[in-house]
Amino acid sequence: MGWGGGWGGGGGGGMFAGSASAQSGRAGLPFGGIPSELMDEATRLLASEEKRAPSSLAFRQRPTERERRRLTLPSVLAVYPKWVVAGSLLVIAISFTLQSGPLLTEFAIAHGMERGHHSLAVVAACALAYLAFALASALLQRLQVNVTGRLASRVMHDLRIRVFTHFQRLSLDFFTEEKAGVLMSRMTSDIENLQQFVQDGVSQFALQGLTMVVITAVLFALNVTLATWTVLLVVPILLLLTIWFHRASERGYLLSRDRIAVVLADLSESLYGIRVVAAHNRQRRNIRNHWHVVGAYRDANLYTARVNAVYGPATTMIGILGQALLLGIGGHMVLSHQLNVATLIAFFLYLNRFFSPIQLLVQQYSTLQQGRASITRLRGLIETAPQVDEREDATTLPTIEGRITFEDVSFGYNPAAPVLRHVDLEIAPGESVAFVGPTGAGKSTLAKLANRFYDPTEGRVLLDGVDIRTVTLHSLRSQLGVVPQEPFLFAGSIRTNLAFGRTGTSDDEIENAIDVVGLRELVRRLPEGIDTPVHERGQTLSAGERQQLALARAFLARPRVLILDEATSSLDLRSETVIERALDRLLEGRTAILIAHRLTTAQRANRIVVIDHGGVVEVGTPGELLAANGAYASMYAAWLASGGRDASRANT
Repeated sequence: MGWGGGWGGGGGGGMFAGSASAQSGRAGLPFGGIPSELMDEATRLLASEEKRAPSSLAFRQRPTERERRRLTLPSVLAVYPKWVVAGSLLVIAISFTLQSGPLLTEFAIAHGMERGHHSLAVVAACALAYLAFALASALLQRLQVNVTGRLASRVMHDLRIRVFTHFQRLSLDFFTEEKAGVLMSRMTSDIENLQQFVQDGVSQFALQGLTMVVITAVLFALNVTLATWTVLLVVPILLLLTIWFHRASERGYLLSRDRIAVVLADLSESLYGIRVVAAHNRQRRNIRNHWHVVGAYRDANLYTARVNAVYGPATTMIGILGQALLLGIGGHMVLSHQLNVATLIAFFLYLNRFFSPIQLLVQQYSTLQQGRASITRLRGLIETAPQVDEREDATTLPTIEGRITFEDVSFGYNPAAPVLRHVDLEIAPGESVAFVGPTGAGKSTLAKLANRFYDPTEGRVLLDGVDIRTVTLHSLRSQLGVVPQEPFLFAGSIRTNLAFGRTGTSDDEIENAIDVVGLRELVRRLPEGIDTPVHERGQTLSAGERQQLALARAFLARPRVLILDEATSSLDLRSETVIERALDRLLEGRTAILIAHRLTTAQRANRIVVIDHGGVVEVGTPGELLAANGAYASMYAAWLASGGRDASRANT
């Protein structure tokens, strides 16, 4: 389901009608025009493209029963039982075809080469059978790689969607505490490691494990005495060594997954803050810090390499010593006529193959441990519950009038250090209320509680008399609009960013919003108007222009309640004048919470609420508060003394 269908709005004509850049803009993408000489070919290609069914993806705030299942490798594979069964059958068939060679060799020696049994026909038949099994094995392995590859791609597709969907459910406090780079590592390196494990590791472990079982059975069938010596002498030592390797390597790979996440987090932070880095000449210190971070990741990899360096050669040496000992025992049995040469040769061919899977498993063990570490990290992420969750019996909030009630509300990001204490406040429908007060007093926190970005630790927040914790988040937030102090613009065009908050927005509505918030001059100046691409986070636009776009986006979303978090803080005086006129239109008929440092904005509100020390200090109209000669009057006097409108900019 593309963004163009949800955001584009308006526009008609054929698939390639209008400018290519305009079409890209409507699709929410950067410019990707088609040269005229390729237009005919592109049209033919589009006509021959396979028709795809519309996406059935739907977002649910509460996870489904399937999504609640514990994330384990069997659980993600169980979704595709046919592919798992097909892969398992192919592994079994490959294992048996690969182990037919030594038996054919024994038969050829015993019935075609030993004295009294010379037969070229038997040898030729065995050779042809050997070739046939080899070709069959190659074909089966090709099919098995195809099956496991398809299975891995489907499993990882589902897992990426599951993790991304879980990100959408998590509360804001989670993203405040976690670094973006760490979360990116879960979606990239962890899932890629798991994909490698599903595609190659699982099949190899199954194949080599089954091979060892088959070979062990054949060894006992060939000669019980030699097979018993093999099991008693070699297997216990290999088992103890493998247990040590499992524990040591697991610690190393878990540490490695944690430290690559830190590397990606440091890289992400440095890239996002590159302008600040350059402005403060932090390049050298950043490189040194990244050198330490990458060095810690290197140390974790060196630890796992040392563990592998012990385990790999040790298993090889055990295999060589075991074969030497068994050769002595087998040779004595041949000389004492307890065993024939053909059986001894077949036994040693299988014995060599008995150690070969162990070596292959050693090589694949790093893939196994990386996959285990990745699924452990992903499981921990998916089992993280949102702090602000939707109740199972949550109801749909009907269309609201906009009455907001804070009823004995207390809250703290850290429960031991409350930000708000026993706040009681009511905002009438259609009323605009400005929250003013010093930085850190709790103004923005109170607004976040109204939007249910957080839940109060005590008390209730009511909307038209309904506790907002009892309604669905979608029905709540679809009627509340927020304009943050630092607006975020998404990759795409001006058009798609404006229409972000409401699907089906028409071109006329977008043009009207542009005029309302005073964006017309900017649109005229841009090379492609509203279809001009917006670069990452809107860095090519000024802070004021980004703020105007955010206001227009809120206007188009048509919320019943509007929360403006210092929405004019980034504007110059001229833009502020335009925005103030726009606010009159934007706030008309809506309940509004204005978080303001500038008293020019606060004075446009019906009432002003002064917040300090985690509580409401004063409430009243601007005239009433000035007459009361309290906290607001002191703020107003200081504002006038510093130059009014001009001084308020400096204070902000």
